[in-house]
Amino acid sequence: MRLGVLAALLAAPHGPIVIAQEAPQPQATPPAGSVAGLGDINLYPKRLVLTDRDRLGTIGLYNRSPATGEYEITISDKLMLPSGSIVDMSDDAARNPPSGFRPASTLLRYSPKSVQLPGNESQTVRIVPRLPADLPPGEYRAHFTVSAVPPITEADSISTAVNGNAQAGIGVQILPRFGISIPVILRIGATTLDAGISEARLVRSAEDSWEFEVTLTRTGTRSAFGDVMVTATGFASPVARLRGVGLYTEINSRTVRIPMDPKVEREKLRPGMMVTITYLDDDVAPGAVLARKEIRLP
Repeated sequence: MRLGVLAALLAAPHGPIVIAQEAPQPQATPPAGSVAGLGDINLYPKRLVLTDRDRLGTIGLYNRSPATGEYEITISDKLMLPSGSIVDMSDDAARNPPSGFRPASTLLRYSPKSVQLPGNESQTVRIVPRLPADLPPGEYRAHFTVSAVPPITEADSISTAVNGNAQAGIGVQILPRFGISIPVILRIGATTLDAGISEARLVRSAEDSWEFEVTLTRTGTRSAFGDVMVTATGFASPVARLRGVGLYTEINSRTVRIPMDPKVEREKLRPGMMVTITYLDDDVAPGAVLARKEIRLP
């Protein structure tokens, strides 16, 4: 506020002084289909699938905070455990990859490797496959990771700590680095997939709610990815649903728990009633049935 305007307000003989405040910024809207992590960055699409016919792929970064952020970008190889957790490859796993796993990090080039992104703005990262002529057919996978770089102020610098007040001592400040990863899948030649549901049952969770425990299976040279849906006769909507369930090529089965829709009354799922568990594709043929199983409720 200019000094002349402030002086005029202070000199006003009548009425209260009202100082206008800056209007709040509108809430940022991430792009449709994007995925979010613990920090302020969104990635889209939620997974990138390329074939040997693709010369270029792109992944979008979106900073949903109002402040400018700095981000580092890496592509590395990670493994899926039977629990569904994604972990970094150990040195031993890199030397002796699990059966069915084909790492893709050395087959992909990308740019840029770091970005400074203003608030509510986007940035595209280009992914370029570099494929040897004798690359065997199958599915290869790496993971695209974006990590936020914590802002370092002058007060946080080492030189300030060393040259500052010696009596205060040198402390340690921990700055969190939030990150988010999505898979980058490269399919070479023809791939196969046979998915199934080996076990399914209704169980009570530790929180005393009801869940469907479902074991999915997979064979072939391609990963499975889709939604698991539980339907019952007499219910217009699924009684339980879990989106984005994947089984990568290094695992042959995975057990998931699908919470029952809280709007569904357990008493209406009567003993002896048949329910259907369906695994729906969200990859090669979205909406197609990958596997289906019927069970009778106890």
